[in-house]
Amino acid sequence: MSQTKFLLDESKMPTHWYNIAADLPVAAPPVLHPGTMQPVGPDDLAPLFPMELIMQEVSTEREIPIPEPVREVFRLWRPAPLIRAHRLEKALGTPAKIYYKYEGVSPAGSHKPNTAIPQAWYNAQAGIKKLSTETGAGQWGSSLAFAGALFGLQVQVFQVRVSYDQKPYRRALMETYGASCVASPSNLTNAGRAILAQNPEHPGSLGIAISEAVEVAATNDDTKYALGSVLNHVLLHQTIIGQEAMLQLEMAGDDPDVVVGCTGGGSNFAGIAFPFIGQQLRGGKKRRIVAVEPAACPSLTRGKYAYDFGDTAHLTPLTKMHTLGSTFTPPGFHAGGLRYHGMAPMVSHLKELGLIEATAYHQVACFEAGVLFARAEGIVPAPEANHAVKGAIAEALRCKAEGKSEVILFNLCGHGHFDMAAYTQYFAGKLTDQSYDEAELAMALSGLPSVPA
Repeated sequence: MSQTKFLLDESKMPTHWYNIAADLPVAAPPVLHPGTMQPVGPDDLAPLFPMELIMQEVSTEREIPIPEPVREVFRLWRPAPLIRAHRLEKALGTPAKIYYKYEGVSPAGSHKPNTAIPQAWYNAQAGIKKLSTETGAGQWGSSLAFAGALFGLQVQVFQVRVSYDQKPYRRALMETYGASCVASPSNLTNAGRAILAQNPEHPGSLGIAISEAVEVAATNDDTKYALGSVLNHVLLHQTIIGQEAMLQLEMAGDDPDVVVGCTGGGSNFAGIAFPFIGQQLRGGKKRRIVAVEPAACPSLTRGKYAYDFGDTAHLTPLTKMHTLGSTFTPPGFHAGGLRYHGMAPMVSHLKELGLIEATAYHQVACFEAGVLFARAEGIVPAPEANHAVKGAIAEALRCKAEGKSEVILFNLCGHGHFDMAAYTQYFAGKLTDQSYDEAELAMALSGLPSVPA
């Protein structure tokens, strides 16, 4: 068996983030101010973000330098390994080659520190002392807590209540890094109190948690808001994943025909996929780029491409994206990081341009794939990452059926060490496929804001 792990020397770690906006054939629709319906400017975003991040959000430069203090922290775990899944290939009996980029080697156990570190650093450089944020499963919350500890920032995390109850160890990890974590909806904000007044047992949603975190930032001069997915600057920071993977695949002597990533808000998917899409847009090899999302929260495959709010209380600007409606509350399946009503505007735009495709799976099939992967490769994936594993296995089995020896690359965006309660439920036969309420979805979509053409 040939070498399975491809490691880059630290000197090969990318020095710039890749900005796909520079290569788009059609510019993405602008972000709109909900009051004026006009494109937002930097001043509109200044209450929430430091100016350096705002300028990255609107940049059309192809390459944006990664500050050396950020790269210094990245060296704790980057470059992350690329691994050839020989044993999984054998278990599937596929002629395909399967590679995975493993982001679970970060201190927080996922890809999220790739953007948490620069966001914390830029805020600290701007003199900010506190950050507020939301989190689903806790991957983002623990990553921002880690980053806050490194740069002397207080971090307040609003965690979606169902995940707060399901995943106590992620909450403990946040507190270990020094952050405070409360279940959302909470009594700490007007947005949270309004939801609890309607339903004291509300399971929460990322849209609600975002409302709470944005409210805290907007009403406190010493606090800024940090988001773990969806926005352009967040996706930009994650492109270090795909850039490293390109160099490692050159070492392996391969070039992917299919690139797969799980999608909730779009950050890890963008991280692995955008550099390859950009290469294609500049005249390079055409590949299939597959986004895999949960069937219980299927924004790309079931949502409407329209302007919508990023949060439930409508405190955010309007972005054009695939959305299930800002008031939609998905069922409490275990991939808490994929339980968001909308998809990143840039990912949504690429879907509209026909540059990516999307598919959706229920959680039991994804856990089944995750267990198969763990028994073959030794790594237990997070519930979110199981969707990418499932997508990659589906592609490998297609290659088997068609007799094709394609090269498949997927992003294993995090480990599942804090998600073992979900695996326990799976082995006990208690993990069930959950479906969203069609009537609730219809109601949420009917409430989309009216935006003039």
